[in-house]
Amino acid sequence: MAFRDLLFLLADVWMIVVGFTFGWKFIRNFKNYLLGLEWIIVATSGSNFLVYALVGADEKSPMYTVAFFFDQFSRSVGITLILVMGLMQVTHRYKPSVRTDVGAFVFAAAVGLFLLFFSGRLGVGVAIFLIVVNVLTTLFLIYFARRLWSIDAKGMAAGVILATAAGCAIAWTYDFVHIPGDDAAHTLFYIGALSTWGLQMFTYYFAYRVLHRHNESVDAEPNRHEQSRAVAGEQSWS
Repeated sequence: MAFRDLLFLLADVWMIVVGFTFGWKFIRNFKNYLLGLEWIIVATSGSNFLVYALVGADEKSPMYTVAFFFDQFSRSVGITLILVMGLMQVTHRYKPSVRTDVGAFVFAAAVGLFLLFFSGRLGVGVAIFLIVVNVLTTLFLIYFARRLWSIDAKGMAAGVILATAAGCAIAWTYDFVHIPGDDAAHTLFYIGALSTWGLQMFTYYFAYRVLHRHNESVDAEPNRHEQSRAVAGEQSWS
């Protein structure tokens, strides 16, 4: 096995482990099904991609079709609209209904299927669309980082910015840039892409947790004040 192939496998396993682990944590710890399921979908996509690479399948394989669908699913709606909606639960106290959660994933699946069947006819327009939605998502992630900075979580804010910048580099070069020395399977590109996607999911989980705990602390302040007033009142009557 060539060294670059080993790096590819390690990068894919890293993304798979992060996706399944923190996807489940989003659901268990925060009841955030938008981010939890999207993380798990990315990990499932990575698992399919891993098997595809290990068995040496080609573009005629059903696994290639599955990989293409998952790729379009997440790049168009999953790690864009669904990511923003999920993060809004800590930035805006957004509480989506079950119907909204289901609708978001149905919409993502519909877009993924549409691009699976018609991206060839749309040509470069698909690549431009994916860059546009990435830019819009990046703007929200910058806001997310600013929120972290404002609560003095500066290290986490910097981590979000760095992970997002790396994700932008991958998204903006995905369909337009060929890395010098890369092979026909784009192994070098996917080493960077899989590593970056894993880093993004890892970083965004911990950033979400920091802001969630801050919100809990803020929510607890009025209760502490009320308890203090009650104690003071009791002491004044004693």
